[in-house]
Amino acid sequence: MQKEAKPSAPQNIFDDPIFFENYRQLRENDSGLNGLLELPALYSLLPELGGLSILDLGCGFGDFARYARRHGAAHIYGVDVSEKMLAQARADTNDENIVYQHLAIEHFQVQEQRFDLAVSSLALHYIEDFSALCKKVFASLKPGGQFIFSVEHPMCTAFQVGWVPYDKGDVWPVDHYQEQTLRHTTWFVDDVQKYHRTVETYVNTLLDSGFAVTRLLEPKPRDEAVALRPDLANQCRRPPFLLLRAAKL
Repeated sequence: MQKEAKPSAPQNIFDDPIFFENYRQLRENDSGLNGLLELPALYSLLPELGGLSILDLGCGFGDFARYARRHGAAHIYGVDVSEKMLAQARADTNDENIVYQHLAIEHFQVQEQRFDLAVSSLALHYIEDFSALCKKVFASLKPGGQFIFSVEHPMCTAFQVGWVPYDKGDVWPVDHYQEQTLRHTTWFVDDVQKYHRTVETYVNTLLDSGFAVTRLLEPKPRDEAVALRPDLANQCRRPPFLLLRAAKL
């Protein structure tokens, strides 16, 4: 009888000193697509936060947790695999209603019907078993609770080589789209690992876990943002992010 393969250990590229410092500077300056495109789209999907108990999966520097408290959330429980990011989150947070735990998303355990909302910003493409996580989030939400998350768009995770020269201008190639496997890329450092999934898989896994999908976004830069930063026009040529909102009805 063949032994079942063991899941790979959670990746923690964010505690690599070179990666961490580059990523910290990117987020501090809001110079990346996170601040310019992904976060505005994520916030547009949020319900009124007043009085909510929130689970933040991959809480990073704690930016969303503090945002949620400023908008009336009652309690935020954030988990992250990176000790360096959590150290900064704790240094920047003075609020007993925000709790950060050093924990890989994969190791989050069900907390039966504790939360009104679960949020994750650009973290779930780093985890191997998306289906298992969806089931745990579903069980941890109260009836009527929502799960809202963003990931790198599958058009980007499929073939991570970036823009390539073409005789009519640079293009973004997509290849091996249906092969839902681990991908290796370079971003600040070598061998950053991400799991590629199709849009179909993201949506159907939510449905199979009991959720009702209520919104899907593939955000593009606003015209006024492109006017200020013309380089953002490239982000209209292919979607950099996929966002989904699902409800436990």
